[in-house]
Amino acid sequence: MQEGAIIMQLHLSDEKTKELLSEVVVDLLKTKKSLFYDIVIEALEDVGLANAIAEGRKSEFVSEDEIFSILDGNAR
Repeated sequence: MQEGAIIMQLHLSDEKTKELLSEVVVDLLKTKKSLFYDIVIEALEDVGLANAIAEGRKSEFVSEDEIFSILDGNAR
């Protein structure tokens, strides 16, 4: 330890810690709104993709030829 250094200790109650953390989160939400929006949108897209993959695993396999036929407007 450096000579002449001042040591400070801070003791916070659980309630005060929660209150301060809430204030920080609210401030971040207000000041970084677009960042949180992007995070939420990405998470929703990930959930949607996971659900689509899970649903696709339950359904019948479709051949690549059939998919291209549908995309070309030649649905059977």
